[in-house]
Amino acid sequence: MFIIVASGERILLTPQLIAGVRTLHLDQVPVLSAVTAVLSNLVSNVPAVLVIKPFIGSLHDHDRAWLVVAMASTLAGNFTLLGSIANLIVAQRAAGGGVAIGFWDYFRVGAPLTFITLAIGTLWLWL
Repeated sequence: MFIIVASGERILLTPQLIAGVRTLHLDQVPVLSAVTAVLSNLVSNVPAVLVIKPFIGSLHDHDRAWLVVAMASTLAGNFTLLGSIANLIVAQRAAGGGVAIGFWDYFRVGAPLTFITLAIGTLWLWL
């Protein structure tokens, strides 16, 4: 995974792509939080952080940006049962104890919880 991301970073980060990402205004906390959360659910949280890493250096407040990325990538893992390996481990352990946690059962709780915690974290880091 790390080799693929590093290779992609070297090959795909063209000046046009970098200019395109700059139009997203990642220096705004809500935007960076949303982009990180969506990307974390598409490619998982660790690759998402690695993909976002090259763009953090050009942002005005590096420390806050890293806190936003850490918060959003972590909380985004709660969105679905597949969002984090920890979710799968808990579901497997629960199944061993006779408690079935299905994808949609988890999603009914995970999706609202993710939106609420991301909103709180974003507001906290934004204000």
